[in-house]
Amino acid sequence: MPTELPDSRVSPRFAGLVTFGRYPRLEDTNGPVDWAVLGVPYDTGVSYRPGTRFGPRAIRDASQYLKRYHLEHRIDVLERLSLADAGDAPVKPYHPKVCLDLVCDWISRLPEGAKPMTLGGDHSVSYAAVKAAWIRAASPEGGIATLHFDSHLDTVDSVWDEKYGHASPFIRLIEEGVIDPSRMLTVGIKGPMTNGADLDYAEQHGVTILTHDEWTRVGNTPVRDFVKRLDGAPCYITFDIDCIDPVYAPGTGTPAVGGFTSYEALSLLRAAQGLNLVGADVVEVLPDRDLNQNTALLAAHVAFEIFALDALRTD
Repeated sequence: MPTELPDSRVSPRFAGLVTFGRYPRLEDTNGPVDWAVLGVPYDTGVSYRPGTRFGPRAIRDASQYLKRYHLEHRIDVLERLSLADAGDAPVKPYHPKVCLDLVCDWISRLPEGAKPMTLGGDHSVSYAAVKAAWIRAASPEGGIATLHFDSHLDTVDSVWDEKYGHASPFIRLIEEGVIDPSRMLTVGIKGPMTNGADLDYAEQHGVTILTHDEWTRVGNTPVRDFVKRLDGAPCYITFDIDCIDPVYAPGTGTPAVGGFTSYEALSLLRAAQGLNLVGADVVEVLPDRDLNQNTALLAAHVAFEIFALDALRTD
């Protein structure tokens, strides 16, 4: 059923309760919900600058000016999808694995049929979010497909003896059979790297890597080809905001120069039309390093682009 929004001519966008996109709170909805937006205010997994625990709040604030009609796709997203804000998952920031298991369990218990859109938080929260989406998709054997936007592979075994930090979510998820590495496309990787061995796990396990330099030569075609190859198989999108050049998205804790522009990132997401989505996340927004809310605003629009991809499948 369509999503009802407050009339902005009666209740201005700068007034009222702050939910993502001014969507209704989950507890205020009647009937099924297509997507539940949730925050995970957690950043104990970071290896450089902390502060992404404040990311969900910043993204929600920036999302107040989101509108409903997607110009390029020519669809009213809120007419096609029921969207709601489920609030924030509970966290235990002193205990990484305990916290991530708690978050996974909480997301797993969202109302049946509601796909989770997780706002981070650092990228370690994807361990919980992807696993919960896999569980909610009936835990398909062999794991789900994944479209991963990032400057970093996040398949490092451990950092400072911690195996559940933001450098390691995808090695853990592959090990546990949650992600099928042969159906994982990682887009935007760029250097410099700690060492060449950082590539080994992903390459040896069949992850397809589209570096930023390669993308400048071939464009969005590998993303379109990835969608065709999946042929409707369940897929998760995980979007680390640091794949964007810090000129456009300065508010992140591990910035990597030479990345996508805001437009290029949105164009890449639009190239993923046809994906059968089971969930998504947008992570690594660090408000203290943001400039004029640019990063948080972009993160909100990334989430909206993902909703639009799902809305297109309702035809």
